[in-house]
Amino acid sequence: MSDMPDIPAARNALGVLRLLAARSGPVPASTIARELGIPRSSVYQLLAVMMDEGFVVHYPEDHAYGLSSLVSELGTAALQSERLARLAKPLLDRLVAELRMPVVAHLAVLGGADVVYAARVQGFRAPTTVSAIGVRLPAHLTATGRAMLARLSPGQVRALYPHRASLIRRSDAGPASLAELDSLLAATRERGWAVEEGDVTAEYGSAGAAAVDRNGYPVAAIGLTFRLDTLAADEVGPAVLRTADALTARLTGRA
Repeated sequence: MSDMPDIPAARNALGVLRLLAARSGPVPASTIARELGIPRSSVYQLLAVMMDEGFVVHYPEDHAYGLSSLVSELGTAALQSERLARLAKPLLDRLVAELRMPVVAHLAVLGGADVVYAARVQGFRAPTTVSAIGVRLPAHLTATGRAMLARLSPGQVRALYPHRASLIRRSDAGPASLAELDSLLAATRERGWAVEEGDVTAEYGSAGAAAVDRNGYPVAAIGLTFRLDTLAADEVGPAVLRTADALTARLTGRA
């Protein structure tokens, strides 16, 4: 007998996703209720939550429901991260080997207003960092996130922070408002790479640079993290930028 807890709402929600995924067109709530054996009132509650979270869309003319593009995007995003990690890993290995410094190199991608770490290479005597594969952090606090945000238009940045009068901070560090973030992004564009010093973890700093696709969209960023008592971002920023440019070349087929 399995020790896994039974959570009916979660099982029902997954059942709705499977049913909708198996159909070529929208499905009425009454059909979902009948085929899954769920009360119709519960089906409407589930659908309301799933619509609010962006997984399901309503077809009012058909009085029916279907999967949103977010479901396919989630699968695509996972495959894209794996592909990017495969392309970037040799570059991260080379970056760490060439620097011969106590650093951690990582690859990050944007996931909404967060960065998600997709690859990591640890140098000799490198510090312990939070940038494990799969970890999410607020993009505006990280060097990799700032590097990617700096390649977006102001409208795209605002779309990621639609209702943020103030920004999430850690230990009262980092930009507190969108105006402060704008200043950081402007400095990043001028410098060519992003800098973060103590905004994620006290006593740690990072440098980051974005890699772009053929349309100039920042699909990923290369970052280096180090202890501030051993290095400064300006010492490693150019090397990070060169590595990000090398990843851009691999993504676009252009030198």
